[in-house]
Amino acid sequence: MCTYHDLLVATLRYGLSPLVVPQLKTITLGGAVTGLGIESASFRNGMPHESVLELDVLTGTGEVLTVSAEQHPDLYHAFPNSYGTLGYSVRLRIALETVQPYVTVRHVRYHSIADLVDAAHHIVETSALDGIRVDYLDGVVFSATECYLCLGAQTSEPGPVSDYTGQDIYYRSMQHDRGIKNDRLTVADYFWRWDTDWFWCSRAFGAQNPRLRRCWPRRYRNSSFYWKLLAYDQRFAIADRLQKIRGRPPRERVVQDVEVPIERCTEFLGWFLSKVPIEPIWLCPVRLSERWPLYPMLPDHTYVNLGFWSSVPAGATRGEMNRLIEQKVRALDGHKSLYSDAYYCRDEFDELYGGKDYQTVKQTYDPDGRLLDLYAKAVQRR
Repeated sequence: MCTYHDLLVATLRYGLSPLVVPQLKTITLGGAVTGLGIESASFRNGMPHESVLELDVLTGTGEVLTVSAEQHPDLYHAFPNSYGTLGYSVRLRIALETVQPYVTVRHVRYHSIADLVDAAHHIVETSALDGIRVDYLDGVVFSATECYLCLGAQTSEPGPVSDYTGQDIYYRSMQHDRGIKNDRLTVADYFWRWDTDWFWCSRAFGAQNPRLRRCWPRRYRNSSFYWKLLAYDQRFAIADRLQKIRGRPPRERVVQDVEVPIERCTEFLGWFLSKVPIEPIWLCPVRLSERWPLYPMLPDHTYVNLGFWSSVPAGATRGEMNRLIEQKVRALDGHKSLYSDAYYCRDEFDELYGGKDYQTVKQTYDPDGRLLDLYAKAVQRR
């Protein structure tokens, strides 16, 4: 239950950070390992579970097992993306890396998605663009003709830094007409650059309205507080009631992260922009060093994580847009993260998320079925 915020406070004192620091302060280390995580170091460091050296897992039998690549390797490799259905991590030991106190950021604008994807692919292969080192890589697509790669490089050189915990909004700061816009943050503010506005989702609560933002206490400008507002809305169906009062149709929540092979990324984004009325879209390249059976991306192959978090007018059937996205992602040899609403049938789900590998490990470490099955937890209980 250690949050990455608390972990980073401890490690930065020694000039160290986790290999991958997920975007939001309240994400826990255990949650990112069992439920996957990603960020701008993922093109070189993979996902958080790849930095785990060993962990203690409380299994369905009530045992606490020390698990690593050498001890209980079947459970070690199946634990990522198991969402607590194989057990709960109660201790983790992870690798760290040295970091500098500042990050310089280049926001590079592209006028076509194909050009942006080609540049991202080059950076993943070379860790540089125009001869300048790249330590962190992500991007934002606002439209088919306005998209950005955000290239971070660590530095120890002191100087003025930007602050996006106040009135300025990070994702808006990257927008420009010229080729490159430069920025600079402390390393801690870089890691949490998305948290203040929950990427761009704070606009749904009015927190990006300049007048309201000036009155909005800074301590409540963060993803943790927005989560509480969202939970309150879902509990009392506030947004749906307002839609009905205004005479508007109900809306379907489309909150997803998907990974598609980089060679299919341009195709997916072109399809998405023509079919799904959601913008912006976050993108983050990722390469894994080995195969993990419950989320079987090809090792040493570049994928692009695409995140889109909003709602669309509801269709004639439940989850219509989510189902359509699932079908497209699968057709492009991709996967979607299971934190979101999922509608797969059992056979599809087993094909994508471990199938027999999962069932073998499940039977070994939870033979009496004390913990939920992954399909039951990810699909049937939604």
